[in-house]
Amino acid sequence: MILCEEKYPEILDEICAFLTPGDIELSFVNSEEMREINLKERGFDKTTDVLSFPLELVLHAPIGCIVINTDLVMQKAAQLGHTNDDETALLFIHGLLHVLGFDHEKDSGQMREKEVQIITKFKLPKSLIVRTMEG
Repeated sequence: MILCEEKYPEILDEICAFLTPGDIELSFVNSEEMREINLKERGFDKTTDVLSFPLELVLHAPIGCIVINTDLVMQKAAQLGHTNDDETALLFIHGLLHVLGFDHEKDSGQMREKEVQIITKFKLPKSLIVRTMEG
C-alpha cells in the first residue's frame, strides 16, 4: 500500500502490490526541494528525478520512502513523448526496487532485468536504467 497525501497514478498501487506486501511512503517535490533533500541526505548539491530511502523493518511501518521530482517528471515525459503518469510510474519502479535492495550501480544487471520485467508487465515505456544505458 502507498502512503501519500497527494493524488498519484493508480498504476502505482498495482506496481507496489506486485512487488511487495509492505507499505511505501511516497512524496512529490519540485526541483528545488529535491536539491535540498539530495544535499542533506546524500551530499550532492543538485536536483535529481527520484530518491529512495529504505527504512528499518518495523512491524506496521513503511518499508521505505520514495521521493519523486514532479518538475523532472514533466520535463522528461515531454522530451520522451509519453505521459506524466508513465514517467511517474517508471521513477516509482526505480525507487521501489532500490528500497527492496536492488542497486544497478553494484549489481550485474539484476535491477535492469527486474525493471524490464515490470515495465513489460505494465506496458510502460523504457525504464530509467535502459534510457541511461542507451543515452
